[in-house]
Amino acid sequence: MTTHFITAEIDLTESPKQLHQNIEAELEKRGEPLRWAVTETHPETGKAKVEAVVTQDQNP
Repeated sequence: MTTHFITAEIDLTESPKQLHQNIEAELEKRGEPLRWAVTETHPETGKAKVEAVVTQDQNP
């Protein structure tokens, strides 16, 4: 198992609950999220930057 620091760009939504679900879904594509944080928001583009630490199995 390895850990990776990643960044992702997420579409902002009107619902905080939906935003949380969108972030978790995007991070799970890249591994198992250990922790994450929204570090930037860009209302003009409707995007948010998320930084996260995920784990991945070394065996495919």
